[in-house]
Amino acid sequence: MDILLQVKIGPLAALMTAMCWMITALCFEYSSKKIGSLSVNLIRLYLAFVLFAVFSFIFRGIALPTDATSHGWIWLGLSGLVGFVLGDLFLFKAFVMIGSRTSMLVMSLAPLVTALIGFLILDETLKVHHCIGMTMTTTGVMAVILTRKDGGKDFKHPRKGIIYASIGMIGQAVGLVLSKYGMEEYNAFSATHIRIIAGLIGFTILFFHFRAWGQFAAAFKSKRAMIFLVVGTVFGPFLGVYLSLVAVQHTSTGIASTIISIVPVLIIPFAVLMFKEKVNLREIIGAVIAVIGTGIMFL
Repeated sequence: MDILLQVKIGPLAALMTAMCWMITALCFEYSSKKIGSLSVNLIRLYLAFVLFAVFSFIFRGIALPTDATSHGWIWLGLSGLVGFVLGDLFLFKAFVMIGSRTSMLVMSLAPLVTALIGFLILDETLKVHHCIGMTMTTTGVMAVILTRKDGGKDFKHPRKGIIYASIGMIGQAVGLVLSKYGMEEYNAFSATHIRIIAGLIGFTILFFHFRAWGQFAAAFKSKRAMIFLVVGTVFGPFLGVYLSLVAVQHTSTGIASTIISIVPVLIIPFAVLMFKEKVNLREIIGAVIAVIGTGIMFL
C-alpha cells in the first residue's frame, strides 16, 4: 500500500493542484478586473509570503528556507522570477482581456512545452500510455474551450490577450522545469517559499519602476475584491504552487503539467451554477475525453 501511494502521489498532487487553480483563476479574474492585475500579483505574494513563513515556523521550526543550498536558491529563485513575475504578470493581464476560461485554453498548451523542455534538459522519458493520456487530456481541454459561441463560425478574442496568455503559458512551463531542477530532494513547501520570495522581490522592483504604489494602496478600498484575492491566494500561491511542486517531485513534469491543465474543464460546472452559462454537447464530450485522459495518467 505504501509503495502504491508513493507511485500515485505525483498524479494525485497534480489533480489537487488543478482544483486549486480552478478556484484561484476565478478569484483572480474577478480581483484583477476590480483593482488591476499588477496590484493583485503583489498583494497575493505578500500574503503568500506571510502564510509560508508562519506555517514553516510551525512545522519546520524556521520561518525562512535558510537550510536550502545555493543551488536551490539560484534555480528556485530563477523559477520564481520566470513563473510568478513573467508568467503570472501576463496571465493576469490576459484574465482581464479575454477571461479565465480562454486564458486557461492557452495555458493548456503548457504540457506540450513542459514535456519538450523536460526531455531536452532533464532527460525525462514518457511511457506510451502517458503520451496517450497527455494527448487525450490536451485534446479534451481544447475541445471544451474552443467551442464556438452560439454555433458561430468565428472565435474572436483580442490578439493582445492571446499573446499575453501565451507568454504566461511559456512562463509556467519554463518555471516548472526550473523548479524541478532546483528542488531536487529539498522540501517542496520550502522550495515554494523560495519561489514566492523571488517573485515578491521581482514585483516590488516592477512597482518602483512603474511608480504604481498609489494603485497598490487604492486596491485595499475594494473589500469584495480583497476577499476574492485572499481566497485566491490561499488556493493559488500557497496550496496550489506547493502541490504543483509535490507533483513534479514525484512524477515527470510533462505528466504533472498535463493533469493540471484540466482546469478549464473543472471550471464548467461552476460557470453553469454561478454564471448561468450554457454547456453544449461538444463541451460535455471534451470534458469526458479530458477526464479519461487524466485517468490514464494514473495507470
